[in-house]
Formats: sequence, C-alpha cells, structure tokens
Amino acid sequence: MRWLTLVLVVLITALQWPLWFGKGSWLRVWQLDKQLQEQRAVNQTLIARNAALDAEVGDLKRGTDAIEERARNELGMIRQGEVFFQLLDPLGKSRP
Repeated sequence: MRWLTLVLVVLITALQWPLWFGKGSWLRVWQLDKQLQEQRAVNQTLIARNAALDAEVGDLKRGTDAIEERARNELGMIRQGEVFFQLLDPLGKSRP
C-alpha cells in the first residue's frame, strides 16, 4: 500500500511539473504578463510624445508664429527693423 501511494504521488508530481515549471508554466505566464505591462507603460509615454511632435509639426505647417518663435529662440534671429539688446549682468552672475 505504501508503494502504491508513493507511485501515485510521484505520478501526480510528474504530471504537475510542466504546469508549474515547464515551457508554458504559470511562472512564465506571470513573467510575460509583467513584461507586457511594462511595455504598455513605455508605449503610453511614446504615444504622448508622438502626439506632441505631431501637434508641433502641424503648427509649423499651418502658422508662422511657431516658425518665428523657433527662429528667435534657437537661431537668435530678429525681424527687419527691430533692434536687439543684450543685457549683461555687471557682476557676472547669471539670473534664474
């Protein structure tokens, strides 16, 4: 009777092993689910970034205000007839 119990326990364990530790086990499913959640979070940040870039491209295509702002800030350009003043701090400290 003890041998029969031992054989049944070993048989049940052998049948359960792939379910818990095999290629398609619960542990692997849990790991893949965690990776999927992380990737979805990354995708959401990329979707938001793409939406902001798309809005910026649309603004650049439609209006001149965004182009003018970029030219002033990034390239240091001014309009014809404007006078550019650069104020320097006499103590050499930068202001926040």
